[in-house]
Amino acid sequence: MKLRSAFAALLAGALLAAFSACRQENLPDYPPAYREYAYITNGKSGTVTVVDLLTFKVEKTLAVGHNPTGIAANPRKNEIYVVNTGSNNVSVIDAESNTLVATLGVHGVPFFVDVSADGRRAVVANSGSNKVSLLDLDRRAMLATIEVGAKPGLARISPDGKTIVVSNRGDDSVSLVDAEKAALRATLPACGSPEDIAILPDSSKAFVACSGSNQVAAIDLQSGKVLALLDVGKTPIHLALKPDGGELLVSNFDSNSISIIETTANEVDGTFLIGNHPARCAISQDGALAYVTNFEDNTLAVFSLDTRKLVTVLHVGDGPDALALSPTEEFLLTVDARAGDLALVRRFTRKGNPVWALITMIPVGSQPNQIAVKNFMLKKPPVK
Repeated sequence: MKLRSAFAALLAGALLAAFSACRQENLPDYPPAYREYAYITNGKSGTVTVVDLLTFKVEKTLAVGHNPTGIAANPRKNEIYVVNTGSNNVSVIDAESNTLVATLGVHGVPFFVDVSADGRRAVVANSGSNKVSLLDLDRRAMLATIEVGAKPGLARISPDGKTIVVSNRGDDSVSLVDAEKAALRATLPACGSPEDIAILPDSSKAFVACSGSNQVAAIDLQSGKVLALLDVGKTPIHLALKPDGGELLVSNFDSNSISIIETTANEVDGTFLIGNHPARCAISQDGALAYVTNFEDNTLAVFSLDTRKLVTVLHVGDGPDALALSPTEEFLLTVDARAGDLALVRRFTRKGNPVWALITMIPVGSQPNQIAVKNFMLKKPPVK
């Protein structure tokens, strides 16, 4: 058995080496200063694994706070933000050097972090203190602390930067915060156990998944009113919005399905079986394909949003959860929560048709949670 395991490890290493060499030969002519990384939070390890997406090798493993969970990349500068649930703080990683450069204290039991479109602000919901922390990322300092509803699990900033939407799991409500004034506008009764949030690109509406009542709430951000409560599948836990904002995908964890919501009409357009316990979803930039991780059957489903049909199903690692597309969308990255690795799926063309294949598995840390991808040009090109 040990010999077989050793052989399997050697074979996997050889395949990855061959693939990496092939990838290098087929890479676009990137300048020497180009970088592309994936950052994975490892909850039990207290680390962030940095994977180089040009070579698919682990670049670094960074020690952060206790039980890192949420992670986000700054869209305007080369920084990554990690929420440490167990130590009530946020670690700041310089993506150019992949080093920890600051730690910002927040409040009790934070889980997720969201960054504004201009890269100047971040917001963290603190479920243990019923508060939201608004951070100034330029000064790396606390800007304001706003009291919201009970046990806020997630906070998101609208694309226009004016509104913070907070889902409060403890009292089945949604809080709307004026981001410019750092003041609470309203807390609205919503639906049972609100969790994930999606905000339309024009900042007009927010949609909130309510896992306790099997609904998605549509909320008008201007008037602060709940427009509709939409019945979806059982235990909706994740929302993914098409880039144009026209359709919203809902992962219904306990009904093995996804629901599609028409965001203009606030209507459910259909519910489709997808796999055993769908957890997370990512949508291609052209809005044609959805990628869904099925946590219990260890698969990744590819679903066509044009035909409303399942395209293919791939077996990946044990407990696939969070996922992300590479900037070119040639590769899909899936975090395997139980296995402690990162699955790499490649999309390529065969006889004019897209096909997908699992390329390799990259060990990360224990109980990986979330993933963020960042590509950029170094400010100071490397010395040859």
